[in-house]
Amino acid sequence: MTRRRLLLAALIAMIVAAYFLSGADEALTLQNLQAEQSRFRDWLAAEPLTVVGGFFLIYVVMAAVSLPGATLLTLLGGALFGFGWGLLIISFASTLGATLAALIARTLVRAPLERRFAPQLERINAGIAREGAFYLFTLRLIPLFPFFVINLVLGLTRMRLWTFYWVSQVGMLPGTAVYVNAGRELGNLESLSGILSPGLIGSFVLIGLFPWLARAGVAVAKRRRLARRYDRPTAFDHDIVVIGGGSAGLVASYIAAAVKAKVALVERDRLGGDCLNTGCVPSKALIHAARAASEIRGASRYGVQAGEPEIDFAAVMGHVHRAIREVEPHDSRERYEGLGVDVMAGDARLEDPWRVKVSTGQGERVLTARHVIIASGARPRVPDLPGLEAIEVLTSDNLWRLEALPERLVVLGGGPIGCELGQSFARLGSRVALVEMGDQLLPREDRDVAAEVETRLGGEGVGVHLATRARRVVPVDGGHALEVERPGDDGEAVIERLGFSHLLVAVGRQANVEGMGLEALGVETRGDGTLAVDESLQSVLPNVWACGDVAGPFQLTHASAHQAWHATVNALFGELKRFRVSYRALPAVTFTDPEVARVGLSEREARDRGVEVEVTRYDLRELDRAIAEGETDGFVKVLTVPGKDKILGATIVGQGAGEMLAEFTLAMTHGIGLNKLLGTIHSYPTRSEAVKATAGVWKNAHKPERLLGWLARYFAWRRGSTRLAAMKTVDESMRGS
Repeated sequence: MTRRRLLLAALIAMIVAAYFLSGADEALTLQNLQAEQSRFRDWLAAEPLTVVGGFFLIYVVMAAVSLPGATLLTLLGGALFGFGWGLLIISFASTLGATLAALIARTLVRAPLERRFAPQLERINAGIAREGAFYLFTLRLIPLFPFFVINLVLGLTRMRLWTFYWVSQVGMLPGTAVYVNAGRELGNLESLSGILSPGLIGSFVLIGLFPWLARAGVAVAKRRRLARRYDRPTAFDHDIVVIGGGSAGLVASYIAAAVKAKVALVERDRLGGDCLNTGCVPSKALIHAARAASEIRGASRYGVQAGEPEIDFAAVMGHVHRAIREVEPHDSRERYEGLGVDVMAGDARLEDPWRVKVSTGQGERVLTARHVIIASGARPRVPDLPGLEAIEVLTSDNLWRLEALPERLVVLGGGPIGCELGQSFARLGSRVALVEMGDQLLPREDRDVAAEVETRLGGEGVGVHLATRARRVVPVDGGHALEVERPGDDGEAVIERLGFSHLLVAVGRQANVEGMGLEALGVETRGDGTLAVDESLQSVLPNVWACGDVAGPFQLTHASAHQAWHATVNALFGELKRFRVSYRALPAVTFTDPEVARVGLSEREARDRGVEVEVTRYDLRELDRAIAEGETDGFVKVLTVPGKDKILGATIVGQGAGEMLAEFTLAMTHGIGLNKLLGTIHSYPTRSEAVKATAGVWKNAHKPERLLGWLARYFAWRRGSTRLAAMKTVDESMRGS
């Protein structure tokens, strides 16, 4: 394959060299074409096949190797062959040449690029698979956009060459017609700018507007195709029906009601979803209680003698459930009905794209809606582990029903949930073992970040088992144990058994996509089980959208709210303006101690994507507030464009990291660089000063050394030291004489 690429590259280089060395680039000018126009016509009359065939071949070769002059050849074709024959010949020659150019780019460059930029190209190719033909068509309709760039760029994607060919054939036709028509008046043109007469400018404007008209036409065609397949209602009960009353569904309902759309919200369980009932709220209440116990144990560091805390686990769980009750009114049925939302309790199923059947305890009701938003959330994933059926498995959903503190807890999974809950139960008095199949905790974070958390967990008595695979659950001594396998020092597998009174499974979450009739309607799922939606959160059905955990890729409450805004606005106003979801400045926090907070790229992600970054690091042991409180573990790490202060990502490890991260998130969202953060006054002594200090570390690494050297000389001169030294030299010289 490498040899073929080298031969092809050599051939192209020879053609390009021959073009310029022969002087063809100088001969192919408007003046020369005009001067030789009559001669070309005589030659065409004498040898039509030779001229047509030669013209066609030259045009194909020039387009294939992206040589300049295609516009002039198009004008010449119009002058020689007239509008009809000229358009026919040039249309096929240009399309064939463009397809060959795409094939050349694909052969020479695509494989190396895919090896280096696999994640980015995977997303691009996914978009190409969905709407690549339409994108190519709209680009072809704008003749002022360099076609050779389109040829080369699209050649690097996974678009089928046949699709590329026929879309280019159709898409380039209007622009080609404009230039061929101008070529008929070749003798009257004084320059290429003469092509752009008012009439032709109007033609180009219409061509430029055509993509938007075409998109609207495509949308209408999709709706009509759906209407033919299903019985589309002539009127609708609601503008939007939202399925799922978790974070995403509540935000979607709120936004729709705020703009006076008629919206129905269907939830089969409890409003508030996982975040309120089994996720964010109860876990943070538990984490806070566990942190209080840890602070009591460590109080002697500050001269406060408190001893070992007494844990009343029932009271701890009472605090957890009290937190849920106090937050609950924010997500209540009464609140949303007061906002104008029609809230229903029941199971929702799509009968067709516009009809949602809601099954309640009192019967069934069919709702009609112009749009449906799926926000059905996700649930804990329980692996297919032998022996697991013999025990009651704890998950982040049901552990809140515990009445007694687990004596021995094994946590399966070293991600954020496993680390947060494992540390909390250890601080409350459980003996905890944490099992992670990967070679580090928090697999999405950098190694130095995970190492800080691992060190703290180990110091607090958590047994951390990395690179360890769960095999099965086995009965032992009247209880149970998790049998695990890890590589030994000699490379052989080592089998161990970790006894437990409770097993907590925290290996991820799976989207709730079953039972809603989506599969029957052709709404697809991705490999990870989430619903397949595009960048505007639209499914394959133009009026069915998805947001939150069911859509992925980030199963975070604030990510769900972010998506819900986009899904709702795009559903209600997408015919006028469509918004794509951006995750570039999406923050995420793991609430361990120390906390881990990140926005944007990590070092690992930058490396995997081939993004060049500059890393600036500031250790919290240098921060006055951290020193005063005796909490100096952790650091701030910022990734920037090399040599510039533009922030590409930031990671903070340490106490209060989640709160400190907000400043970096704001900076990335609004394009604020490190220079401006350095110039912002921060209260002293606060942990947020670490943000400014990190910016200062970056600035110190980029100080203008040459300018500072000149300033040193200037100040020395101002102090008189230079003049004194000169006078001393003169004085010594005179003494010597």
